[in-house]
Amino acid sequence: MTDLLIEIGTEELPAIPFLKEKPQILQKFYQILKEYRLECECMFFYTPRRIVILSKQFPVQQQNTTEEFFGPPKQVAYNGNQPTKAFESFLKKCNITAEEVSFIQKEGKEVLYFKRAVRGKKSEDILQEIVKKFINSLNFGKSMRWGSLEESFIRPIRSLSVLLANKPVFMEIYGIQNEAKTFVHRSKTFDKVSFTSIQDYQNKLSSMGVILDPVARRERILNQIQAIEQAEGIQVELDLELLEEIVAITEYPNALLGRFEEKFLKLPPPMIVTSMKENQRYFATYKGGKLFNGFIVVSNALSDDFALIVKGNERVLRARLSDALFFYNNDLKNGFKTEQLESVRFIEGLGSMLEKSQREAKIVQILGERYQQELVKQLQKKHNEVMGLLAETSLIAKGDLMSESVYEFTELQGVIGSYMAEHLGFSKYTVDALFDQYLPKMQNDPLPRHLFSALFSLAYRLDNLMSLFSIQRIPSGSKDPFSLRRAANGIIRIVAHEKISFPLTEIFTTIAPLYQKFDLNELEKFVLERLDSFMDVNPSLITAVLKSGERDIYAIIQKIDALQKVLAKIDNKELNATFKRVANITKDMDLQILKAVNTEILYATEERELFNQFSSIQMQQFDSYVQEIESLMALKPLLDRFFNVVLVNAPDEALRENRKTLIALIYKAFLRIADMTEIAF
Repeated sequence: MTDLLIEIGTEELPAIPFLKEKPQILQKFYQILKEYRLECECMFFYTPRRIVILSKQFPVQQQNTTEEFFGPPKQVAYNGNQPTKAFESFLKKCNITAEEVSFIQKEGKEVLYFKRAVRGKKSEDILQEIVKKFINSLNFGKSMRWGSLEESFIRPIRSLSVLLANKPVFMEIYGIQNEAKTFVHRSKTFDKVSFTSIQDYQNKLSSMGVILDPVARRERILNQIQAIEQAEGIQVELDLELLEEIVAITEYPNALLGRFEEKFLKLPPPMIVTSMKENQRYFATYKGGKLFNGFIVVSNALSDDFALIVKGNERVLRARLSDALFFYNNDLKNGFKTEQLESVRFIEGLGSMLEKSQREAKIVQILGERYQQELVKQLQKKHNEVMGLLAETSLIAKGDLMSESVYEFTELQGVIGSYMAEHLGFSKYTVDALFDQYLPKMQNDPLPRHLFSALFSLAYRLDNLMSLFSIQRIPSGSKDPFSLRRAANGIIRIVAHEKISFPLTEIFTTIAPLYQKFDLNELEKFVLERLDSFMDVNPSLITAVLKSGERDIYAIIQKIDALQKVLAKIDNKELNATFKRVANITKDMDLQILKAVNTEILYATEERELFNQFSSIQMQQFDSYVQEIESLMALKPLLDRFFNVVLVNAPDEALRENRKTLIALIYKAFLRIADMTEIAF
């Protein structure tokens, strides 16, 4: 075992594509080492100008191995006692003589066989091959060519340092000769710096403005931010994605506090934060729970005086916020220009954004009527007042799309509208609904804060789904350009959070007249398929509940949860055997037209006990699906005794049909919850 260093020196790596590939980089190197029988522990480091692999236990030679060769069957290899061409081909393939061949049994046949030991190659002899394969394995999305090379990479490779046992290994990759030289921080020198060993490499970087370890850079940033917080009495909003991005673009980070004029705090805080984060990679600061007129910028410069750097960043942010304040003040003067949505096309074949907003308004009214009791209770208003507020909110819901502010900050659509509505004196519920109407955008995003807001989010998603399915823009494979899977996921999350009944078939049918005709069953299936990603359960539980015919999303979720809780307490294999027998008995019966059980011909004790217990359950009112399932599950031992003692297919037709009817009624009662035969234990 010995030390290994691989440094691929590049021009500045773009952070976003690099961070997407980062989790796979070391695993890809490990996979290559496995292929070459050089498995060992390695460390992975990076800065914006280098990708580095280090190992303290790198094998000096491949592990020895063996190679096996299987040839044609004996009867093909020989014609009588004479070798055939197939035999000669096997010798040539293995580069051996006839005396070295043996026979072995394989798949019931005696075939030619040869086995030889393979001595591992020295690591230094194959490192060039390994490094080149490693570079080629990295996938950052787009790549580029430079110079006269045909090879491509995310950015031009400018240096290569591969040292084994502190000695450079002779190689050339991408036109770059391997050498014990590296680039340090540009504030120190633009030239390559020589080093004599792996330890010297680390020392040179450290002393010349490069912190190689990203964990150390992250800790440095966090420690500096904490010191600023304590000194200034502020709190810094640590966006972890932004932090990782800054770690990836700095070699020697320094966190600094900048400030902007208090007049800009008149802007909606999301506009300020977005301007700082998205355009400048600044962290927002807060004081007393409110946005503070300061920001954290992380510099990559080496300096004893950062005053000029801070002033430069303050000047850039001031210009951006001045523009934002100008746009926002204009928007407040002009108000919501909803009528101008007519000039903006939604999607080809689906009309304008005005038409989309009108469709959503109608859906909101439909949902408002469906959930009127909950809304009246929540808003503490009369029914007609609630419906009026829904209509008023719908009129301006998409109005901010025509604002100058949203034109500049497209990701803040809805958010800017909510601040405008608040300034213009609209109801708190209207303000909330405008802010929440696009939530959740991503998997872990917050949900609308109350049912009133949730109706606008549901309407937005329902319109997207219905309209795009109506023109056959249906996701296929991994392609989903209009994020319809995300829309379906959002509906499920909102319904589960609000705990509201949401019968898909009924709701789709009610709003279908707003769209061109299409197969509603296809959309229903599409939405229900998203339950798999929402619920962390045995997928067969979802299938079982859906086979019952249930199409109310919240009821489906409740039933699945209840099944999971109950089944966790019982022997599932025995249960499965019982219900398979039940299903086999009733498979040819129409469960919708069952007769009543004739109690006068329940002769066997076991069938009377089963009937009486089942009848008792049927008369009960249950507070939850768990109670109902547990009561039905209590029939299992009675069912087992019934099957063990009673002859279901009795010669007497009346007895036979009566017993099958009893079993069918029990099966039908279970089907109100789930088809138990679908559950895979």
